Amino acid sequence: MDLLNVIYLGAGIAGGVLAGLIIQMVITRVRGNRIAAAAGQLKKNAEREAAQMLREARITAKSDALKIKDEVESELKERRKEVSQQEKRLTQKEENLERKADALDAKIKSAENKEHDLDQQRERLKAKEEELKKTISKQVDELERIASLDRETAKKMILDKLKGEVEVECGNMIRDMVDEAKQRCERESQQLLIHAIQRYAGDCTYERTTATIPLPNDEMKGRIIGREGRNIRSLEAATGVNILIDDTPEAVVISCFDPIRKETARRLMEKLISDGRIHPTRIEELIKKIRKEIDEEVFDAGERAVLDCGLQGVSKQVINLLGRLQFRYSFSQNVLKHSIETAAFMGTIAAELGLDQQKARRIGLFHDIGKAVDHEIEGTHAAIGADILRKQGENKDVINAVAAHHGEVEATSIYAVLANACDALSASRPGARSETTELYLKRLEQLESLANEFQGVESCFALQAGREVRVVVQPEKVSEAQAQVLARDLALRIEKEMNYPGQIKVTIIRETRSVEYAK
Repeated sequence: MDLLNVIYLGAGIAGGVLAGLIIQMVITRVRGNRIAAAAGQLKKNAEREAAQMLREARITAKSDALKIKDEVESELKERRKEVSQQEKRLTQKEENLERKADALDAKIKSAENKEHDLDQQRERLKAKEEELKKTISKQVDELERIASLDRETAKKMILDKLKGEVEVECGNMIRDMVDEAKQRCERESQQLLIHAIQRYAGDCTYERTTATIPLPNDEMKGRIIGREGRNIRSLEAATGVNILIDDTPEAVVISCFDPIRKETARRLMEKLISDGRIHPTRIEELIKKIRKEIDEEVFDAGERAVLDCGLQGVSKQVINLLGRLQFRYSFSQNVLKHSIETAAFMGTIAAELGLDQQKARRIGLFHDIGKAVDHEIEGTHAAIGADILRKQGENKDVINAVAAHHGEVEATSIYAVLANACDALSASRPGARSETTELYLKRLEQLESLANEFQGVESCFALQAGREVRVVVQPEKVSEAQAQVLARDLALRIEKEMNYPGQIKVTIIRETRSVEYAK
């Protein structure tokens, strides 16, 4: 039973395994068929897609080929067009070159013909030149025979004529250049001078070489003289002045070139007259007191001038000398006020020109310092002033400007030229100075004598108290251009040989008159 069950069990198992194998095989075959069918379908699809892609690739390739073909054809057309245009240009250039070559050949032929003509003309000119030389030589010989002049004399006559023409040209050039320079300088200098003058206006004073003392009555003259003249001798000895007592009623005149002595004598005389006690002892008492007062006034005046000009480092000796200028007058102008005015002008103009204003004002204030002692020391006031400043250790530009402000030495800096200009500006402004009749007459005589020394001058007249000179020349001896040169030469001589304030106008008058008489 058990064996049978085992057999049945084994048979059942075997049958189940066999059935499973069979089923597995069936399933496997079915799957294989499906796979084969799917593979066939995939293959068909792949073949269809490949065919489609091949068709599309062929179409794309054809399209690209057509595009490339079109591009190549278009490029070929453009190149053919360019080649055609280049061929046309080359053809035109060849034609132009041919035309130019023909024209050049024609010019060469023409030039050869002209050169041949020129050679012929040269030969003809040479022949004419030789003929002219012979003719000129014959004419010169004939002229020498007729005029009895040799070649040297004729040459001299021609040179004289040329010299006259050259002088005319030079005169015209000088006139034009001088006019242009004057106009330019006047414009610039007027601006500077107007600016300087507008910023300064000083008082005008008058010259005092003498002092007149009024007296209460004529009896005072006798008291001044004293018994046997002892009072007047004591006065003159104590003050160093000359006391003039003449027929002038109720007046006594004090005369002295030293301004300090004159001022001392004037004050002494006024105090003696007001006091009424006039005798030698009283004179000795008062003279010491007055001298001390004047010394203090001199120092105060010099110190004020230095402060007004804004200067520093000025020695006491220089301050005293400046103060002495308060009592000194030159051509009616107070020298100290003139110096302060010159310093103001120089400072203003130096500022406009970009120069050192301190140095400029220093020069302007010191330029006439030599006049304080020029009656005691021999020499010109410019040289004396320069020597004083040199001893006081002043700057070399200051010393040179003071020494050169009247042209006595050569100027080494622009400050010297500026000092000369400002000195003349202060002296020549209206009302600054007055002159005596004697000086006027002397200037007139000197002007007329200088003008008469020139050749061709017929007459001359000094006008406006020596501020202008008019010269009448002979028209047959002095031409228009020579008149201009004469005016300039005369002006230069006046500047060199004369001393005068301001400027002198030189006018040359040339007049030609033609006179006939009807009979």
